[in-house]
Amino acid sequence: MLAITKRFGSVVANDDISFVARKGEVHALIGENGAGKSTLMSILAGLYRPDAGELRIGGTPVSFRSPGDAIAASIGMVYQHFMLVDSFTVAENIVLGTPAMGMALNIDEAERKLVDYSQRYGLEVDPKATIWQLSVGEQQRVEIIRLLIRGATTLVFDEPTAVLTPLESADLLQTMRSLAAEGFCVIFISHKLGEVETVADRITVLRHGAVVDTVEAGTTDRAALARMMVGRELAGALLDEGDAGSSQETGPVTLAVADLTAMGDKRLPALLGISFQVRAGETFGVAGVAGNGQREMAEVITGLRPATGGSVSLKGATITNASPRSIARAGMAHVPEDRLGDGLVGGLDLSSNAIMRTYHRSPIARGPMLMKRTIDRFADRLIRDYEVNPSDHSARLRDLSGGNQQKLLIARELAGEPAAIVAVHPTRGVDVGASEAIHGVLGAQRARGAATLLISEDLDELLALCDRIAVIYEGRMMGVVTPREADPETLGLMMAGSHLDDVRQARQAVSA
Repeated sequence: MLAITKRFGSVVANDDISFVARKGEVHALIGENGAGKSTLMSILAGLYRPDAGELRIGGTPVSFRSPGDAIAASIGMVYQHFMLVDSFTVAENIVLGTPAMGMALNIDEAERKLVDYSQRYGLEVDPKATIWQLSVGEQQRVEIIRLLIRGATTLVFDEPTAVLTPLESADLLQTMRSLAAEGFCVIFISHKLGEVETVADRITVLRHGAVVDTVEAGTTDRAALARMMVGRELAGALLDEGDAGSSQETGPVTLAVADLTAMGDKRLPALLGISFQVRAGETFGVAGVAGNGQREMAEVITGLRPATGGSVSLKGATITNASPRSIARAGMAHVPEDRLGDGLVGGLDLSSNAIMRTYHRSPIARGPMLMKRTIDRFADRLIRDYEVNPSDHSARLRDLSGGNQQKLLIARELAGEPAAIVAVHPTRGVDVGASEAIHGVLGAQRARGAATLLISEDLDELLALCDRIAVIYEGRMMGVVTPREADPETLGLMMAGSHLDDVRQARQAVSA
Protein backbone atom coordinates (compact mmCIF):
# COMPACT_ATOMS: atom_id res chain seq x y z
CA MET A 1 0.00 0.00 0.00
CA LEU A 2 1.73 3.19 -1.23
CA ALA A 3 0.81 6.77 -0.20
CA ILE A 4 -2.76 5.81 0.70
CA THR A 5 -5.08 8.69 1.60
CA LYS A 6 -8.73 8.28 2.57
CA ARG A 7 -11.11 11.06 3.66
CA PHE A 8 -14.61 10.97 5.10
CA GLY A 9 -15.86 14.50 4.59
CA SER A 10 -13.47 16.78 6.43
CA VAL A 11 -11.96 13.90 8.42
CA VAL A 12 -8.69 12.45 7.08
CA ALA A 13 -8.73 8.81 8.19
CA ASN A 14 -5.55 7.81 6.33
CA ASP A 15 -2.96 10.45 5.52
CA ASP A 16 -0.36 9.41 2.92
CA ILE A 17 0.19 5.97 4.48
CA SER A 18 2.63 3.45 3.06
CA PHE A 19 2.33 -0.07 4.49
CA VAL A 20 4.13 -3.20 3.27
CA ALA A 21 3.29 -6.71 4.51
CA ARG A 22 5.21 -9.73 3.28
CA LYS A 23 4.46 -13.37 2.68
CA GLY A 24 5.64 -15.55 5.52
CA GLU A 25 5.34 -12.90 8.24
CA VAL A 26 2.94 -11.77 10.93
CA HIS A 27 2.75 -7.99 10.64
CA ALA A 28 1.07 -6.26 13.60
CA LEU A 29 -0.82 -3.01 13.04
CA ILE A 30 -1.42 -1.04 16.22
CA GLY A 31 -2.74 2.36 17.21
CA GLU A 32 -5.48 4.08 19.17
CA ASN A 33 -9.13 3.78 18.17
CA GLY A 34 -9.61 6.20 15.31
CA ALA A 35 -5.94 6.03 14.28
CA GLY A 36 -6.94 4.67 10.86
CA LYS A 37 -6.09 0.96 11.22
CA SER A 38 -9.49 -0.45 10.25
CA THR A 39 -9.92 2.07 7.43
CA LEU A 40 -6.54 1.13 5.96
CA MET A 41 -7.32 -2.58 6.16
CA SER A 42 -10.83 -2.01 4.77
CA ILE A 43 -9.15 -0.52 1.69
CA LEU A 44 -7.00 -3.63 1.43
CA ALA A 45 -10.11 -5.81 1.80
CA GLY A 46 -12.05 -3.93 -0.90
CA LEU A 47 -14.65 -2.30 1.33
CA TYR A 48 -13.36 1.24 0.69
CA ARG A 49 -11.58 2.77 -2.27
CA PRO A 50 -8.69 5.15 -1.53
CA ASP A 51 -8.87 8.81 -2.55
CA ALA A 52 -5.19 8.68 -3.44
CA GLY A 53 -2.38 6.17 -3.51
CA GLU A 54 -1.81 2.72 -4.98
CA LEU A 55 -2.40 -0.84 -3.87
CA ARG A 56 -0.06 -3.58 -5.07
CA ILE A 57 -0.30 -7.34 -4.65
CA GLY A 58 2.89 -9.21 -5.43
CA GLY A 59 4.26 -6.05 -7.02
CA THR A 60 1.32 -5.74 -9.44
CA PRO A 61 -0.99 -2.69 -9.14
CA VAL A 62 -4.60 -3.68 -8.39
CA SER A 63 -7.88 -1.87 -7.87
CA PHE A 64 -10.67 -3.36 -5.79
CA ARG A 65 -14.27 -2.25 -6.27
CA SER A 66 -15.71 -4.65 -3.71
CA PRO A 67 -14.74 -7.22 -1.06
CA GLY A 68 -15.48 -9.82 -3.75
CA ASP A 69 -12.59 -8.44 -5.81
CA ALA A 70 -10.33 -8.65 -2.77
CA ILE A 71 -11.26 -12.24 -1.91
CA ALA A 72 -10.75 -13.16 -5.56
CA ALA A 73 -7.20 -11.87 -5.03
CA SER A 74 -6.97 -14.11 -1.92
CA ILE A 75 -7.32 -11.25 0.58
CA GLY A 76 -9.82 -11.51 3.40
CA MET A 77 -10.56 -9.70 6.66
CA VAL A 78 -12.36 -10.54 9.88
CA TYR A 79 -13.94 -7.27 10.99
CA GLN A 80 -14.30 -6.11 14.58
CA HIS A 81 -18.06 -5.77 13.99
CA PHE A 82 -19.11 -9.03 12.42
CA MET A 83 -20.53 -9.40 8.91
CA LEU A 84 -22.98 -12.22 9.71
CA VAL A 85 -26.70 -12.75 9.13
CA ASP A 86 -28.22 -13.33 12.57
CA SER A 87 -31.16 -15.42 11.38
CA PHE A 88 -28.98 -17.86 9.37
CA THR A 89 -27.10 -20.87 10.70
CA VAL A 90 -23.33 -20.97 10.92
CA ALA A 91 -23.12 -23.18 7.82
CA GLU A 92 -25.47 -20.90 5.86
CA ASN A 93 -23.27 -17.92 6.70
CA ILE A 94 -20.24 -19.85 5.45
CA VAL A 95 -21.99 -20.47 2.12
CA LEU A 96 -22.87 -16.77 1.70
CA GLY A 97 -20.63 -15.04 -0.81
CA THR A 98 -19.20 -18.21 -2.33
CA PRO A 99 -19.42 -18.68 -6.11
CA ALA A 100 -22.94 -19.42 -7.40
CA MET A 101 -23.95 -23.05 -7.03
CA GLY A 102 -27.26 -23.03 -8.88
CA MET A 103 -30.58 -23.44 -7.10
CA ALA A 104 -29.32 -25.94 -4.49
CA LEU A 105 -26.83 -24.83 -1.85
CA ASN A 106 -24.62 -27.59 -0.51
CA ILE A 107 -25.11 -26.98 3.20
CA ASP A 108 -23.96 -30.49 4.11
CA GLU A 109 -20.60 -29.87 2.46
CA ALA A 110 -20.32 -26.51 4.25
CA GLU A 111 -20.99 -28.23 7.58
CA ARG A 112 -18.31 -30.83 6.88
CA LYS A 113 -15.80 -28.12 6.02
CA LEU A 114 -16.74 -26.22 9.16
CA VAL A 115 -16.06 -29.22 11.36
CA ASP A 116 -12.75 -29.87 9.59
CA TYR A 117 -11.49 -26.29 9.83
CA SER A 118 -12.77 -25.70 13.36
CA GLN A 119 -10.94 -28.79 14.59
CA ARG A 120 -7.80 -27.98 12.61
CA TYR A 121 -7.52 -24.45 14.01
CA GLY A 122 -9.06 -25.02 17.46
CA LEU A 123 -12.07 -22.76 16.80
CA GLU A 124 -14.95 -24.98 17.88
CA VAL A 125 -18.44 -23.90 16.82
CA ASP A 126 -21.74 -25.72 16.12
CA PRO A 127 -22.37 -25.58 12.33
CA LYS A 128 -26.13 -25.97 12.83
CA ALA A 129 -26.48 -23.18 15.42
CA THR A 130 -28.22 -19.94 14.43
CA ILE A 131 -25.95 -16.88 14.64
CA TRP A 132 -28.17 -14.95 17.05
CA GLN A 133 -27.91 -17.83 19.52
CA LEU A 134 -24.11 -17.58 19.67
CA SER A 135 -22.02 -15.51 22.01
CA VAL A 136 -19.84 -12.72 20.61
CA GLY A 137 -16.81 -14.99 20.91
CA GLU A 138 -18.46 -17.81 18.99
CA GLN A 139 -19.54 -15.39 16.25
CA GLN A 140 -15.95 -14.24 15.91
CA ARG A 141 -14.86 -17.83 15.43
CA VAL A 142 -17.35 -18.16 12.56
CA GLU A 143 -15.81 -15.12 10.86
CA ILE A 144 -12.30 -16.54 11.20
CA ILE A 145 -13.30 -19.97 9.88
CA ARG A 146 -15.15 -18.43 6.93
CA LEU A 147 -12.00 -16.54 5.97
CA LEU A 148 -9.90 -19.71 6.07
CA ILE A 149 -12.42 -21.78 4.11
CA ARG A 150 -12.55 -19.22 1.32
CA GLY A 151 -8.85 -19.67 0.67
CA ALA A 152 -7.43 -16.28 1.59
CA THR A 153 -3.62 -16.21 1.60
CA THR A 154 -3.43 -12.68 2.98
CA LEU A 155 -5.29 -12.82 6.27
CA VAL A 156 -6.27 -9.68 8.18
CA PHE A 157 -7.34 -10.36 11.79
CA ASP A 158 -8.99 -7.50 13.69
CA GLU A 159 -8.73 -8.18 17.44
CA PRO A 160 -9.16 -11.98 17.03
CA THR A 161 -8.18 -12.86 20.62
CA ALA A 162 -10.43 -10.35 22.37
CA VAL A 163 -12.86 -13.04 23.54
CA LEU A 164 -10.55 -16.03 24.01
CA THR A 165 -9.06 -17.63 27.11
CA PRO A 166 -5.28 -17.44 27.58
CA LEU A 167 -4.92 -21.00 26.27
CA GLU A 168 -7.15 -20.32 23.26
CA SER A 169 -5.30 -17.08 22.56
CA ALA A 170 -1.97 -18.88 22.73
CA ASP A 171 -3.30 -21.53 20.33
CA LEU A 172 -4.52 -18.88 17.88
CA LEU A 173 -1.23 -17.00 18.02
CA GLN A 174 0.53 -20.28 17.32
CA THR A 175 -1.86 -20.82 14.39
CA MET A 176 -0.84 -17.41 13.03
CA ARG A 177 2.81 -18.34 13.33
CA SER A 178 2.13 -21.65 11.58
CA LEU A 179 0.25 -19.92 8.76
CA ALA A 180 3.12 -17.47 8.31
CA ALA A 181 5.56 -20.38 8.22
CA GLU A 182 3.46 -21.91 5.42
CA GLY A 183 3.80 -18.71 3.38
CA PHE A 184 0.64 -16.86 4.36
CA CYS A 185 0.78 -13.11 4.89
CA VAL A 186 -0.87 -12.44 8.27
CA ILE A 187 -1.83 -8.93 9.36
CA PHE A 188 -2.76 -8.73 13.03
CA ILE A 189 -4.63 -5.73 14.46
CA SER A 190 -4.54 -5.81 18.25
CA HIS A 191 -4.57 -3.64 21.35
CA LYS A 192 -2.87 -6.34 23.44
CA LEU A 193 0.75 -5.32 23.29
CA GLY A 194 1.91 -8.51 24.98
CA GLU A 195 0.39 -10.57 22.15
CA VAL A 196 1.92 -8.25 19.57
CA GLU A 197 5.36 -8.76 21.09
CA THR A 198 4.81 -12.52 21.16
CA VAL A 199 3.59 -13.15 17.62
CA ALA A 200 4.70 -10.31 15.33
CA ASP A 201 7.71 -10.20 13.06
CA ARG A 202 7.23 -6.48 12.39
CA ILE A 203 5.02 -3.82 13.99
CA THR A 204 3.59 -0.70 12.35
CA VAL A 205 2.23 2.03 14.63
CA LEU A 206 -0.43 4.51 13.44
CA ARG A 207 -1.45 7.73 15.16
CA HIS A 208 -3.96 10.28 13.89
CA GLY A 209 -4.15 8.60 10.50
CA ALA A 210 -0.41 8.56 9.81
CA VAL A 211 2.43 6.09 10.26
CA VAL A 212 4.59 6.80 13.30
CA ASP A 213 7.07 4.01 12.62
CA THR A 214 7.53 0.39 11.55
CA VAL A 215 9.84 -1.58 13.81
CA GLU A 216 11.21 -5.09 13.97
CA ALA A 217 9.78 -7.13 16.83
CA GLY A 218 12.26 -7.44 19.65
CA THR A 219 13.88 -4.07 19.00
CA THR A 220 11.48 -2.15 21.27
CA ASP A 221 9.42 -2.71 24.40
CA ARG A 222 5.78 -2.42 25.40
CA ALA A 223 6.13 1.00 27.00
CA ALA A 224 7.75 2.43 23.85
CA LEU A 225 5.00 0.98 21.65
CA ALA A 226 2.30 2.45 23.88
CA ARG A 227 4.07 5.82 23.86
CA MET A 228 4.17 5.77 20.05
CA MET A 229 0.46 4.91 19.94
CA VAL A 230 -0.84 7.67 22.21
CA GLY A 231 1.97 10.22 22.19
CA ARG A 232 2.43 10.20 25.97
CA GLU A 233 3.40 7.97 28.87
CA LEU A 234 0.75 5.55 30.15
CA ALA A 235 0.11 4.11 33.59
CA GLY A 236 2.41 1.15 34.19
CA ALA A 237 -0.45 -1.14 35.29
CA LEU A 238 -1.81 -1.19 31.77
CA LEU A 239 1.48 -2.38 30.36
CA ASP A 240 2.21 -5.07 32.94
CA GLU A 241 0.73 -8.54 33.15
CA GLY A 242 -1.72 -7.46 35.83
CA ASP A 243 -1.38 -6.71 39.51
CA ALA A 244 -3.95 -6.69 42.27
CA GLY A 245 -5.27 -3.23 42.92
CA SER A 246 -4.68 -1.57 46.25
CA SER A 247 -6.95 -2.85 48.97
CA GLN A 248 -9.63 -0.67 50.53
CA GLU A 249 -12.35 -1.01 53.10
CA THR A 250 -15.55 -2.54 51.74
CA GLY A 251 -19.03 -1.81 52.99
CA PRO A 252 -22.22 -3.82 53.30
CA VAL A 253 -23.46 -6.23 50.65
CA THR A 254 -24.92 -4.20 47.76
CA LEU A 255 -25.59 -6.87 45.12
CA ALA A 256 -26.56 -10.40 46.16
CA VAL A 257 -27.23 -13.31 43.82
CA ALA A 258 -28.52 -16.53 45.38
CA ASP A 259 -28.96 -19.92 43.67
CA LEU A 260 -29.75 -18.24 40.35
CA THR A 261 -30.97 -20.35 37.43
CA ALA A 262 -31.98 -19.30 33.91
CA MET A 263 -32.47 -20.65 30.41
CA GLY A 264 -30.35 -19.74 27.39
CA ASP A 265 -31.47 -18.77 23.89
CA LYS A 266 -31.59 -22.43 22.88
CA ARG A 267 -34.03 -23.15 25.75
CA LEU A 268 -31.39 -25.14 27.58
CA PRO A 269 -30.18 -24.37 31.12
CA ALA A 270 -27.58 -21.58 31.03
CA LEU A 271 -27.27 -20.83 34.76
CA LEU A 272 -27.25 -23.63 37.33
CA GLY A 273 -27.36 -22.31 40.86
CA ILE A 274 -25.10 -19.24 40.70
CA SER A 275 -24.49 -17.53 44.05
CA PHE A 276 -22.22 -14.61 45.02
CA GLN A 277 -22.25 -11.26 46.80
CA VAL A 278 -20.60 -7.94 45.92
CA ARG A 279 -20.00 -5.39 48.66
CA ALA A 280 -19.93 -1.62 48.44
CA GLY A 281 -16.48 -0.52 47.31
CA GLU A 282 -15.63 -3.95 45.87
CA THR A 283 -14.95 -5.06 42.31
CA PHE A 284 -15.98 -8.69 41.85
CA GLY A 285 -14.67 -10.26 38.63
CA VAL A 286 -16.12 -13.15 36.65
CA ALA A 287 -13.86 -15.03 34.22
CA GLY A 288 -14.75 -17.78 31.79
CA VAL A 289 -14.70 -18.88 28.17
CA ALA A 290 -17.36 -17.23 26.00
CA GLY A 291 -20.66 -19.09 26.07
CA ASN A 292 -20.52 -20.43 29.64
CA GLY A 293 -23.33 -18.30 31.05
CA GLN A 294 -21.70 -14.91 31.58
CA ARG A 295 -24.03 -13.09 29.17
CA GLU A 296 -27.12 -14.76 30.58
CA MET A 297 -26.06 -13.92 34.14
CA ALA A 298 -25.62 -10.23 33.30
CA GLU A 299 -28.97 -10.15 31.50
CA VAL A 300 -30.83 -11.77 34.41
CA ILE A 301 -29.30 -9.37 36.93
CA THR A 302 -30.22 -6.32 34.81
CA GLY A 303 -33.72 -7.52 33.92
CA LEU A 304 -33.14 -8.42 30.27
CA ARG A 305 -33.70 -12.18 30.78
CA PRO A 306 -36.07 -13.92 33.20
CA ALA A 307 -34.71 -16.03 36.03
CA THR A 308 -36.24 -19.49 36.39
CA GLY A 309 -35.12 -19.80 40.01
CA GLY A 310 -33.15 -18.11 42.75
CA SER A 311 -33.02 -14.42 43.56
CA VAL A 312 -31.23 -11.14 42.86
CA SER A 313 -31.27 -8.31 45.38
CA LEU A 314 -29.91 -4.76 45.28
CA LYS A 315 -29.28 -2.94 48.57
CA GLY A 316 -31.41 -5.55 50.35
CA ALA A 317 -34.43 -5.20 48.05
CA THR A 318 -35.42 -8.05 45.72
CA ILE A 319 -35.19 -7.15 42.04
CA THR A 320 -35.61 -10.66 40.62
CA ASN A 321 -37.43 -10.49 37.27
CA ALA A 322 -38.15 -6.78 37.64
CA SER A 323 -38.15 -4.63 34.49
CA PRO A 324 -34.87 -3.15 33.24
CA ARG A 325 -36.22 0.36 33.87
CA SER A 326 -37.15 -0.34 37.49
CA ILE A 327 -33.79 -2.04 38.11
CA ALA A 328 -31.98 0.97 36.65
CA ARG A 329 -34.02 3.34 38.81
CA ALA A 330 -33.14 1.22 41.86
CA GLY A 331 -29.47 2.07 41.26
CA MET A 332 -28.10 -0.47 38.77
CA ALA A 333 -25.89 0.55 35.84
CA HIS A 334 -25.27 -1.80 32.92
CA VAL A 335 -22.44 -1.72 30.39
CA PRO A 336 -23.53 -4.50 27.99
CA GLU A 337 -21.35 -6.90 26.03
CA ASP A 338 -22.40 -5.54 22.63
CA ARG A 339 -22.28 -1.76 22.79
CA LEU A 340 -23.88 -1.19 19.37
CA GLY A 341 -26.37 -4.04 19.61
CA ASP A 342 -27.61 -3.49 23.17
CA GLY A 343 -26.24 -0.22 24.52
CA LEU A 344 -26.20 2.46 21.83
CA VAL A 345 -27.93 3.37 18.56
CA GLY A 346 -25.48 4.08 15.78
CA GLY A 347 -27.85 6.17 13.66
CA LEU A 348 -28.70 8.62 16.45
CA ASP A 349 -26.63 11.57 17.61
CA LEU A 350 -24.62 11.70 20.82
CA SER A 351 -27.28 13.69 22.68
CA SER A 352 -29.96 11.09 21.93
CA ASN A 353 -27.69 8.26 23.05
CA ALA A 354 -26.74 10.15 26.21
CA ILE A 355 -30.32 10.31 27.52
CA MET A 356 -31.44 6.73 26.87
CA ARG A 357 -31.25 5.99 30.59
CA THR A 358 -33.07 9.15 31.76
CA TYR A 359 -35.19 10.35 28.80
CA HIS A 360 -38.44 9.88 30.76
CA ARG A 361 -37.37 11.82 33.87
CA SER A 362 -37.01 15.46 34.83
CA PRO A 363 -35.11 17.61 33.95
CA ILE A 364 -34.55 15.78 30.64
CA ALA A 365 -38.29 15.52 30.11
CA ARG A 366 -41.17 17.72 31.17
CA GLY A 367 -44.23 15.55 30.84
CA PRO A 368 -44.24 14.14 27.29
CA MET A 369 -41.85 16.86 26.06
CA LEU A 370 -38.09 16.43 25.76
CA MET A 371 -36.11 19.53 26.74
CA LYS A 372 -33.55 19.93 23.95
CA ARG A 373 -31.33 22.56 25.58
CA THR A 374 -31.15 20.55 28.79
CA ILE A 375 -30.39 17.40 26.82
CA ASP A 376 -27.59 19.06 24.87
CA ARG A 377 -26.05 20.51 28.05
CA PHE A 378 -26.23 17.09 29.71
CA ALA A 379 -24.57 15.45 26.68
CA ASP A 380 -21.90 18.16 26.56
CA ARG A 381 -21.06 17.52 30.22
CA LEU A 382 -20.66 13.77 29.66
CA ILE A 383 -18.59 14.36 26.53
CA ARG A 384 -16.31 16.79 28.38
CA ASP A 385 -15.95 14.78 31.59
CA TYR A 386 -15.20 11.51 29.79
CA GLU A 387 -13.14 13.05 26.94
CA VAL A 388 -15.33 11.72 24.13
CA ASN A 389 -14.14 12.72 20.66
CA PRO A 390 -15.46 14.37 18.58
CA SER A 391 -16.91 16.74 21.18
CA ASP A 392 -19.95 17.63 19.05
CA HIS A 393 -23.19 16.39 20.64
CA SER A 394 -24.87 16.47 17.22
CA ALA A 395 -22.40 13.97 15.70
CA ARG A 396 -23.76 10.54 14.79
CA LEU A 397 -22.76 7.79 17.18
CA ARG A 398 -21.66 5.44 14.40
CA ASP A 399 -19.06 7.97 13.26
CA LEU A 400 -17.17 7.65 16.55
CA SER A 401 -14.36 5.17 17.08
CA GLY A 402 -15.10 2.12 19.22
CA GLY A 403 -13.25 3.57 22.19
CA ASN A 404 -15.19 6.83 22.11
CA GLN A 405 -18.48 4.97 21.72
CA GLN A 406 -17.60 2.93 24.80
CA LYS A 407 -16.65 6.03 26.79
CA LEU A 408 -20.02 7.64 25.98
CA LEU A 409 -21.86 4.47 27.00
CA ILE A 410 -20.01 4.30 30.33
CA ALA A 411 -20.51 8.03 30.91
CA ARG A 412 -24.27 7.66 30.45
CA GLU A 413 -24.53 4.63 32.73
CA LEU A 414 -22.49 6.18 35.54
CA ALA A 415 -23.98 9.66 35.38
CA GLY A 416 -26.32 9.04 38.34
CA GLU A 417 -23.64 7.48 40.59
CA PRO A 418 -25.28 4.03 40.68
CA ALA A 419 -25.01 1.76 43.70
CA ALA A 420 -24.07 -1.24 41.55
CA ILE A 421 -22.44 -1.60 38.14
CA VAL A 422 -22.62 -4.62 35.84
CA ALA A 423 -19.81 -4.14 33.30
CA VAL A 424 -19.44 -6.79 30.60
CA HIS A 425 -16.15 -6.66 28.63
CA PRO A 426 -15.87 -2.87 29.17
CA THR A 427 -12.57 -2.56 27.25
CA ARG A 428 -13.16 -5.09 24.48
CA GLY A 429 -11.89 -3.74 21.16
CA VAL A 430 -10.63 -0.42 22.54
CA ASP A 431 -7.06 0.86 22.51
CA VAL A 432 -4.70 1.24 25.45
CA GLY A 433 -5.48 4.93 25.84
CA ALA A 434 -9.25 4.34 26.07
CA SER A 435 -8.63 1.30 28.29
CA GLU A 436 -6.62 3.48 30.66
CA ALA A 437 -9.50 5.97 30.83
CA ILE A 438 -12.12 3.23 31.40
CA HIS A 439 -10.02 1.53 34.07
CA GLY A 440 -9.62 4.89 35.78
CA VAL A 441 -13.38 5.45 35.75
CA LEU A 442 -14.08 2.00 37.20
CA GLY A 443 -11.43 2.59 39.87
CA ALA A 444 -13.04 5.90 40.79
CA GLN A 445 -16.44 4.21 41.10
CA ARG A 446 -14.91 1.58 43.40
CA ALA A 447 -13.32 4.32 45.50
CA ARG A 448 -16.64 6.13 45.97
CA GLY A 449 -18.27 2.90 47.17
CA ALA A 450 -19.98 1.38 44.12
CA ALA A 451 -20.27 -2.41 43.95
CA THR A 452 -18.96 -3.53 40.55
CA LEU A 453 -19.55 -6.85 38.84
CA LEU A 454 -16.85 -7.00 36.14
CA ILE A 455 -17.33 -9.76 33.57
CA SER A 456 -14.31 -10.12 31.31
CA GLU A 457 -12.30 -12.66 29.36
CA ASP A 458 -9.17 -10.51 29.73
CA LEU A 459 -7.39 -12.02 32.73
CA ASP A 460 -4.90 -9.15 32.91
CA GLU A 461 -7.81 -6.75 33.31
CA LEU A 462 -9.42 -8.86 36.02
CA LEU A 463 -6.16 -9.24 37.92
CA ALA A 464 -5.51 -5.50 37.76
CA LEU A 465 -8.96 -4.29 38.81
CA CYS A 466 -10.67 -6.92 40.96
CA ASP A 467 -10.70 -7.65 44.66
CA ARG A 468 -12.00 -11.20 44.03
CA ILE A 469 -12.35 -13.29 40.86
CA ALA A 470 -14.86 -16.07 40.25
CA VAL A 471 -14.69 -18.51 37.33
CA ILE A 472 -17.84 -19.73 35.58
CA TYR A 473 -18.04 -22.95 33.55
CA GLU A 474 -21.19 -24.32 31.90
CA GLY A 475 -23.38 -22.18 34.12
CA ARG A 476 -21.73 -23.10 37.44
CA MET A 477 -19.22 -21.29 39.63
CA MET A 478 -15.92 -23.17 39.85
CA GLY A 479 -14.64 -21.14 42.78
CA VAL A 480 -13.52 -17.68 43.90
CA VAL A 481 -9.92 -16.49 44.32
CA THR A 482 -8.16 -13.24 45.11
CA PRO A 483 -5.81 -11.78 42.48
CA ARG A 484 -2.81 -12.67 44.67
CA GLU A 485 -3.95 -16.32 44.79
CA ALA A 486 -4.68 -16.47 41.07
CA ASP A 487 -2.20 -17.67 38.47
CA PRO A 488 -2.75 -18.55 34.80
CA GLU A 489 -2.60 -22.29 35.47
CA THR A 490 -5.20 -22.21 38.24
CA LEU A 491 -7.54 -19.93 36.32
CA GLY A 492 -7.03 -21.95 33.14
CA LEU A 493 -7.94 -25.23 34.85
CA MET A 494 -11.03 -23.64 36.39
CA MET A 495 -12.07 -22.16 33.04
CA ALA A 496 -11.77 -25.68 31.59
CA GLY A 497 -14.15 -27.10 34.22
CA SER A 498 -12.06 -28.00 37.29
CA HIS A 499 -13.41 -26.81 40.63
CA LEU A 500 -11.01 -24.74 42.74
CA ASP A 501 -11.08 -27.33 45.55
CA ASP A 502 -10.04 -30.06 43.09
CA VAL A 503 -7.21 -27.91 41.73
CA ARG A 504 -5.91 -27.28 45.25
CA GLN A 505 -6.14 -30.95 46.20
CA ALA A 506 -4.28 -32.00 43.06
CA ARG A 507 -1.50 -29.52 43.82
CA GLN A 508 -1.26 -30.72 47.41
CA ALA A 509 -1.00 -34.35 46.20
CA VAL A 510 1.81 -33.43 43.81
CA SER A 511 3.74 -31.50 46.45
CA ALA A 512 3.29 -34.24 49.09
